[in-house]
Amino acid sequence: MHETREINALFHLLDDPDQEVFDTVASKILLFGKDIIPNLEHLWETTYDESIQERIELLIHRVHYQDLQEAVRIWANKGAQELLQGAILAARYQYPDLVATQIHTEIDRIKRNIWLELNNYLTPLEQINVLNSMIYNYFGLKGEEVSYQRKNQFFVNQVIEGKKGNPITNGIIYQALCAMLDLPVYAVNIPRQFILAYFDTFYDFTEPADPGDYRILFFIDPIQGQIYTQQDVETYFKRVNVPPLPAYYKPQSNQRIIQFLFEEMAKCFRNEKEQYKYDELINLSQILE
Repeated sequence: MHETREINALFHLLDDPDQEVFDTVASKILLFGKDIIPNLEHLWETTYDESIQERIELLIHRVHYQDLQEAVRIWANKGAQELLQGAILAARYQYPDLVATQIHTEIDRIKRNIWLELNNYLTPLEQINVLNSMIYNYFGLKGEEVSYQRKNQFFVNQVIEGKKGNPITNGIIYQALCAMLDLPVYAVNIPRQFILAYFDTFYDFTEPADPGDYRILFFIDPIQGQIYTQQDVETYFKRVNVPPLPAYYKPQSNQRIIQFLFEEMAKCFRNEKEQYKYDELINLSQILE
């Protein structure tokens, strides 16, 4: 952006010790949107005062965050049709300059290999065995239980690059592939778990549905693709002393999955220094209410 007299004047006020003045200046800078970022980056490079650099970094973060909020709203308002796109938006919180090309290229490569192995004569279980072989053996995706110390496992770009995620990000990749391959696999609301289920038909999220309209054939743990039966899940409910309510077997919408991802991601930033990140991520999740 061409540096106008107004921008110059605002930048000169960034070192004002009065917090109220800084907040006013910051609000005016945010109105310029993403176009102001190159100017802020240039100012950071030519500033030697660390406290001013920190303020500039915060401003750049706020501009990116403001842009991300709008992108999340647009994704939701368009029906949250692509789960993978929602995960990419979530990753942009930590990696605002993320270019999604590599993610799409890898996902398309896995999808093509799975598609070549699928045919109309395979049973649902055989179809999932093909998926598991391609995702966990050919591509080499690994999984671990959720740990809020391993932040990168919540960001889909890092999961694709490092080939290691947690149940949520692995599950998002798995479900996204199933959607591309026309397989009726959805995350379900099992307490304290992120589990996928293979349904006997596709679920219509635009219509209110009776639980009896849809039948789960089996469950899939996205950490490494392990298959569970209905009996296995009922045994789990008894073990954790939770009544098996019908709501736990209901498919989760893409919007709800990404909302949950934001909520879980926020828990990675509970220390005092990064509390503002926790608050921002919770705010992003609330946009998807």
